[in-house]
Amino acid sequence: MNIKKIDILILVFLVLAVLSLNYSPIDSFLEQAFSSRQEVLVERVIDGDTVESDIGNIRLLGINTPERGEIYYEGAKKFLESRIFNKTVELEFGKDKRDKYNRTLAYLFLDGKNINIEIVKNGFANYYFYGGRDKYSSDLENAWTICVNNKINLCEPSANQCSSCIIIKDSGALKNICGFSCNITGWKIKAEGRNNTIFQSEILNSGEEVLFKLELIGTGDTIFLRDREGKLALWKKY
Repeated sequence: MNIKKIDILILVFLVLAVLSLNYSPIDSFLEQAFSSRQEVLVERVIDGDTVESDIGNIRLLGINTPERGEIYYEGAKKFLESRIFNKTVELEFGKDKRDKYNRTLAYLFLDGKNINIEIVKNGFANYYFYGGRDKYSSDLENAWTICVNNKINLCEPSANQCSSCIIIKDSGALKNICGFSCNITGWKIKAEGRNNTIFQSEILNSGEEVLFKLELIGTGDTIFLRDREGKLALWKKY
């Protein structure tokens, strides 16, 4: 065996020896240096998608919960409190770390579970991809589908007979394809975020349309139509 081959064998042996070491201080340093997560203590739940922590306010990524005065506002807040209040959670950041209000943007993890996804799955939020899609977007959409299939909270279907025959047209209008008139006064059409239109004193005769105005966040934004009781009439990717 020549000297060059011996040198290579020695080098391989040394590399394997280093890899076999369990040197915890180095492991810990590397984990902290390359991890995209950070631990924080949740000190207060402000609402269903915002918390106060020891590093400041955190806005949960990928979701939007009802605003104060809307149906399930309190339910969303209590759900989040029951899960993470006064607990240490892990933050995982997306493409943007802060929003225009200087809040930290993050997914919250507790015991290995993505809390943002759990909120959607339990019907206290819809998904909201304001900053664009990321690696959890498909999981959030699947969570919404589970919610719709389970018909719970924000996913509870409307019992109004018109909910099965009012459609959303790509032109930005609601159309009545029922064989009868529909009173949609008080119905709300809403984008993924806060932007919405509430129909005032609106009766649609069979075949009639009514325009609505929504500022959408881009191609693929989902819009949600709710009856006057806040129940889900339909939802559609626009």
